[in-house]
Amino acid sequence: MKLYSLSVLYKGDPKVHLLKAAYDVSTFSFFQRSSVQEFMTFTSQLIVERSDLGNRASVKEQEYLCHVYVRNDGLAGVVIADNEYPPRVCFTLLDKVLDEFARQVNRIDWPSGSPSTINYTALDGYLSKYQNPRDADPMTKVQAELDETKIILHNTMESLLDRGEKLDDLVSKSEVLGTQSKAFYKTARKQNSCCEIM
Repeated sequence: MKLYSLSVLYKGDPKVHLLKAAYDVSTFSFFQRSSVQEFMTFTSQLIVERSDLGNRASVKEQEYLCHVYVRNDGLAGVVIADNEYPPRVCFTLLDKVLDEFARQVNRIDWPSGSPSTINYTALDGYLSKYQNPRDADPMTKVQAELDETKIILHNTMESLLDRGEKLDDLVSKSEVLGTQSKAFYKTARKQNSCCEIM
């Protein structure tokens, strides 16, 4: 799971322009990095241009997903990630970034702003923090912990069932247990078998 780009744009009447962006192109070869970064900027602008105000969308491009959120005030955000990255986390990140950007950067500066004139430095930090969605997003962290617990529980149940089968053999071979105790064990085992986990 990887985030490659986080951009804030403004969708004005004549065209869309980039206000601020952060990129992580470290996985690309050194000679491809500037071209990849330019392509991400172009793709982000194109997606925002083709999206309506107040809309959220995810666009698939080869093995990448571009998540876009265009607010009603024209402020827009785009996250470019790989296919494995959870979309819900991307949209949570976009909400957070756009709200913070709107509070810190004056709305008058949006139509004429550019990456060199806009003073907003948090994008690199967010791009770095959200590389691992489990650490950045509490819901994803809880879901991952639940999945791990489910696996542990499933393994524990399997080992208990194996142990239970061995216990059956021991009970039937036991000479110490009386016939009444064996009958009780078999009845209890039958009663509990209705609650088996598939």
